[in-house]
Amino acid sequence: MEKVLEILLSKEIIGPIVTIIIMFIFYKVIRRIIVRVFNIKTKKIKQKKQVTLMNFFINVLRVITLIIVALIILEIYGFKTSTIVASLGAITVVIGLAFQDILKDFIAGISFIFEDSYNVGDWVTINDFKGEVISIGMKTTRIKAYEGEILIINNGSITQVINHTAANSLAIVDVNVSYDSDIDNVEKVLNELCQNIKLDNLKGNIELLGIEDLGDSAITFRITAEVEAGTQYSTQRKIRREVKLILDKNNIEIPYNQLVVHNERV
Repeated sequence: MEKVLEILLSKEIIGPIVTIIIMFIFYKVIRRIIVRVFNIKTKKIKQKKQVTLMNFFINVLRVITLIIVALIILEIYGFKTSTIVASLGAITVVIGLAFQDILKDFIAGISFIFEDSYNVGDWVTINDFKGEVISIGMKTTRIKAYEGEILIINNGSITQVINHTAANSLAIVDVNVSYDSDIDNVEKVLNELCQNIKLDNLKGNIELLGIEDLGDSAITFRITAEVEAGTQYSTQRKIRREVKLILDKNNIEIPYNQLVVHNERV
């Protein structure tokens, strides 16, 4: 029994357990500090950028913590970690050759973050896949499509990014009216709509550009609105609803396709 207790209380057993507990607490404390620092709102850094940087530093902290735990436990079991640390130059070369793809992904991830190519929450197109960036890790980026599919791609494999939310978006609504309509009256009605409609995400004026097209069965007017990035589709739906209401109110006809059947007697 005494031997069992002696073994259980030996530094080889207690040491790693205490090390893991202490480093776990260390990780949690530093992680909380990082979260609090990046939750401080500042005008110099966008909120999406703050979230991206916060996740990146938490990932780095996790890796550093694991390395420190491994070195301490190795020291407890008699390995000369000072020799290992002194040999890091040679080890780095070996690791670089063996894990060059991983290092490539890691460096690419850092580049994307600090060059502000995209951030968590941005809508992007990568390799013909369009979706919202939900995470940027040290190795991979995850993108969620509107329908729910998730693309997981290695950072080093990303060669071209189209960021749809880097700047304000433009909502475009085309309004078709009958050729029998009074053009001046239509322009007056639509201009009033542009002046009176209220949008929370508006970044510029709502404008009636004028006649966009003379189609086979309709005259097309175009309305545009500069809005917050990524909100153009919801804005277009709101504007279309208001257009329908105001055209009905002013008895302006919205044309629709008609089928004409000729019945000839033989």
